Amino acid sequence: MDTSSAWIRTEVAVVGSGFSGLAMAAGLKRGGHDDFVVLERARDVGGTWRDNAYPGCACDVPSHLYSFSFAPNPEWSSTFSPQPEIQAYLRKVARDEGLLPHVRFGCEVEDAAWDPQERVWRIATSSGTVVAGALVAGAGPLSEPSIPEIPGLADFEGTVFHSATWDHDHDLAGERVAVIGTGASAIQFVPRIQPRVAKLHLFQRTAPWIMPRPDRPITRLEREVYRRVPAAQRLMRAAISWAREGFAIPILNVRLSGITEVAARRHLARQVPDPVLRAKLTPDYKPGCKRILVSNDYLPSLGRPNVEVVTAGIQEIRGRTIVGLDGTEREVDTIVLGTGFHVTDLPIAERVRGDDGRTLAEHWGGSLAALRGTTVAGFPNLFVLLGPNTGLGHTSVVIMAEAQVGYVLRALEHRRRSGVVALAPRRAAQDRWNQGVQKRMRNTVWTAGGCASWYLDATGRNTTLWPDFAFRFRAALRRFDPAEYEVVPARPATAPAAPVEVTA
Repeated sequence: MDTSSAWIRTEVAVVGSGFSGLAMAAGLKRGGHDDFVVLERARDVGGTWRDNAYPGCACDVPSHLYSFSFAPNPEWSSTFSPQPEIQAYLRKVARDEGLLPHVRFGCEVEDAAWDPQERVWRIATSSGTVVAGALVAGAGPLSEPSIPEIPGLADFEGTVFHSATWDHDHDLAGERVAVIGTGASAIQFVPRIQPRVAKLHLFQRTAPWIMPRPDRPITRLEREVYRRVPAAQRLMRAAISWAREGFAIPILNVRLSGITEVAARRHLARQVPDPVLRAKLTPDYKPGCKRILVSNDYLPSLGRPNVEVVTAGIQEIRGRTIVGLDGTEREVDTIVLGTGFHVTDLPIAERVRGDDGRTLAEHWGGSLAALRGTTVAGFPNLFVLLGPNTGLGHTSVVIMAEAQVGYVLRALEHRRRSGVVALAPRRAAQDRWNQGVQKRMRNTVWTAGGCASWYLDATGRNTTLWPDFAFRFRAALRRFDPAEYEVVPARPATAPAAPVEVTA
């Protein structure tokens, strides 16, 4: 494609305007880089917190920590912020940081290919073509809802929607409702819809471990202190951050998981007095093997007369009838899917092609891998935010995203100072990093906790979570090591230049 036909030509293209995309954009802006665009398929910023607006949607990480370190928010109403406040916060950050002029709304990335001749990314979008020197994928792991493959679901005669695309125009009052899934979203919306529906059938494949949610309103006095003394909020954030790091100890060592199990069993016993129901809701794996959830109202809502917890599984759907694996039939009016997202099979991986023309998905072959969770061999000048092994089971992923943004900025600065046009990690460096990650993974509850979770990919490996403390990830990304990379000179000869080696 001739570059003269490009819709936009820019130095850096950022995909997505959720937490990671805005963090990247703010990092570029604060670093004096103005030649960048943010490609956003929707009509507003916010990513996950724009799309997920189901009843009761809120964060399960403390508000002070689930926000940018460079943009503290003294106006949080509670210690665990609800979705509307998080979305409003992201809008405010985008406005205050001067990012909105860089965002191209209604611009979905359809294909992104590295051009080895011109050494640029050619990005086909729903609104035109973008040519960029570097591509930052900030689409996030919770951007594409996962729809279960249940026979007959597509032909259900009632209403069906996923929690991430909640149908707010549909009134559930007085209806017979089936909820499929018992993950982080379901435990928030089930208590909200339960009082309104005539009957709620909750289809549970695996019971989650649930801990108390230590939520409380943030007082007016506290908010005033945070406004007048910003250092007080920074101190609170630091204290919460280190306290949350302690939560990782029984997760990272499966032999210590009993500490969490004792607390979770007590919470279950207090909230579910019925021994039959309690048995259904008691997991048979170690806490943390699947995501530990926090709630004070989910378990009590399941004991209400109009709720049935179904553990038999689903065979098929016929008309308005859900047929269980045990042959039981339940007629319902609406099905709400709380079935999570495509995490280990990131949809954007099908749209990004490297120097050999193959997609990220083809390179990965069902098992994600990146150097320091950020760069991928064979994909020059590509940076993936919240990519392979950057998720967390104990604290805020915003910490991880900010660490990656710093790493990307250092990589771009090295590229500028050293006079090269392209950087791609060496395969050996990427392999060493991932071998180390998987070695640390062995004794965690995610691999030795006795469950099959969405953390695991098609090969059975955990390529989703970081198997260590968050501060160690930050330390690992604090310095950019050029010895881990192959580079291409900035002024190539007429023939494409071969990668050259550099040393630190």
